[in-house]
Amino acid sequence: MELLNFIYSNTLSTTSATTLLDVLMAADKFEVASCMRYCIRMLQKLPMTPEAALLYLELPSSVLMAEAVQPLTDTAKLYLAARFKDITKFQDDVLNLPLPGIEAVLLSDDLQVASEDAVYDFVLKWARFHYPKLEDRREILGSRLVRLIRFPYMTCRKLKKVLTCIDFDQELASKVVLEALFFKAEAPHRQRVLAAEESAPSNRRFVERAYKYRPVKVVEFELPRQQCVVFLDLKRDECVNLHPAGRVYSQAFHLGGQGFFLSAHCNMDQQNQFACFGLFLGMQEKGSASFAVDYEFAARSKPSEDYVSKYKGNYTFTGGKAVGYRNLFGTHWETFVSEESPYFINGILHLRAELTIKR
Repeated sequence: MELLNFIYSNTLSTTSATTLLDVLMAADKFEVASCMRYCIRMLQKLPMTPEAALLYLELPSSVLMAEAVQPLTDTAKLYLAARFKDITKFQDDVLNLPLPGIEAVLLSDDLQVASEDAVYDFVLKWARFHYPKLEDRREILGSRLVRLIRFPYMTCRKLKKVLTCIDFDQELASKVVLEALFFKAEAPHRQRVLAAEESAPSNRRFVERAYKYRPVKVVEFELPRQQCVVFLDLKRDECVNLHPAGRVYSQAFHLGGQGFFLSAHCNMDQQNQFACFGLFLGMQEKGSASFAVDYEFAARSKPSEDYVSKYKGNYTFTGGKAVGYRNLFGTHWETFVSEESPYFINGILHLRAELTIKR
């Protein structure tokens, strides 16, 4: 009836998204292009809501004016990604999103998550909730959801679990884990090149999200003593944004079965006179046994661009404790983040921590 009204009056009486979409589909079926354009214009004027966004994303791809509808679906994707970017805060809402909705949210580079491990866990939780049958779940994970997980930014511990996860086809699991490990082995500049080459919006596997905990690269040794070398890179703007009293934490890494993390701070120096850059090492597990560790902090520095030792220490950790140095570079904050700073190489601060278990 609404379509007939439009044909005779060139206008519609309805302003609801649901009805406009119904008219749009009817106009598409009967190839009334002018009505389709009218519906799209009206829909673009309406305020976006989660319900409307999901309706737009579920428009069939057979719509004749697909190009005209594309801005509507693009806006819907951006809206959902922005609204639910903190999936921890909106976990129940995101868990109940249909497939097009979860795809829109997880495609975002700005997703606020602790780490990519958390994305992996959430994708599995969503898939198990919506697809209780293993066969169906494997199909949807392999065909639609696996590309949303940025495996190269997952921890090696979690990647090991991917290999034994029954929800994934084993061949697919091996492929994504191997690809992730090869990426981790690349030099940082090569990783940035690979990320830059990921131009397709639907394929961002090498692009780093805005994780709450910064990814690290870890090299572990068992002999002659248990030791690990941890590499943490921070962008200049990340460091600048720490002022006046911010902190940024690394993802967890493990030594001798214990979880550790690094934290970079903008803090006052030991005499509480000026702001400076501090680096600290903490142990995760609270209430665990004491753990004696030798540690050394180093950073790349111009002109050689080699790692230069900045601080050495030893500490007997108990769970939840942290130790480090409040003024790692022995300089004021403004000097540290300045364009003339020797510690930023192509805009990146390269930090290294070596941990060795004391005998």
